Amino acid sequence: MSSPDPQVRAARNPSTSPAVRGPVVAVTGAASGIGALLTERLAASEEIKQVLAIDERRGECTSATWHVLDVRDPAIAEKLRGADVVVHLALDLDLESDPAARTAYNVRGTQTVLTAAAAAGVHRVVLCTSTMVYGALPDNELPLSEDAELRATAEATGVGDLLEIERLARRAPRAHPGLNVTVVRPSVLVGGTDTALTRYFESPRLLVVAGSRPAWQFCHVEDLCSALEYAVLERVDGELAVGCDGWLEQEEVEELSGIRRMELPSAVALGAAARLHRIGLTPSPAGDLAYTMYPWVVSGSRLHDAGWRPQWTNEEVLAELLEEVAGRRTVAGRRLGRKDATAAGAAGATVALLGTAAVVRRVRKARRRI
Repeated sequence: MSSPDPQVRAARNPSTSPAVRGPVVAVTGAASGIGALLTERLAASEEIKQVLAIDERRGECTSATWHVLDVRDPAIAEKLRGADVVVHLALDLDLESDPAARTAYNVRGTQTVLTAAAAAGVHRVVLCTSTMVYGALPDNELPLSEDAELRATAEATGVGDLLEIERLARRAPRAHPGLNVTVVRPSVLVGGTDTALTRYFESPRLLVVAGSRPAWQFCHVEDLCSALEYAVLERVDGELAVGCDGWLEQEEVEELSGIRRMELPSAVALGAAARLHRIGLTPSPAGDLAYTMYPWVVSGSRLHDAGWRPQWTNEEVLAELLEEVAGRRTVAGRRLGRKDATAAGAAGATVALLGTAAVVRRVRKARRRI
């Protein structure tokens, strides 16, 4: 009597079933932040064969294979050998970083990873930027298509770096035939993050520019990680926008947060923001204000068409953000600290903004008396 077919034997005895051969995935920036969350998620997935974790220090995920080095080091090519996919998350988006040093790290790091991936035979690189690259403009559609033109400028914190990373992503497949690049663009990211947009909700009043039309769309880091996993498993590719479904109007944000607004004319708000940044009182340039003035909401249709859905709503993410920032106080993008120097700087920013608001109120009262 002939022996059963191997597949029949495997079905009768599941313990002998061959393991599913998933991809070997390398994650840069794996020791902290989103990189650490994604590394843990992929290492726990039965669809992933192995995770190579790359960072300048070793992280806490014990089931990943760690390589400790700077992503700008050309030696990274050797560490990527055997990987099928690279997710590049080693970016410096710290508000307090020196802008020139930040740009040098972000751009050079991305260039090196793309070149090293091609040299190592990796077939896909996943990059992460932001929906900020679409730009916040008064004539933006609600929502924007993922194929919409990238109309942002380099006037907001880190956006110039992200636009350069997008340019490198478009150029890479031409420079390295056989290398596919997927770009994932999350909206306002929440979940242990610190950005100019999350600091907006640390202010005692929400600055609203008169005549503006803000619309808020959030993305929880857990949803970003699940979207990145979709890209890793090649369930979707191209340029992908990630965020909660829909958006919140400014009035809804104020009602949900319980934070009252401080409304200023555009020229006054932008002028004050530019002056405060120029003299070093605030980390955020005036260009950041545009993202609180005009809509930059995206549809996320590509991920939706592939079957992905966000697990968080805008209301839920806003609630988590408010819980995270509870007790923090930021004025004009400058966080109030305990040290005298920081407090003095923040106090200066407070005086400048409140003084501006007082001038506006006096002008309005004078006009009403005429």
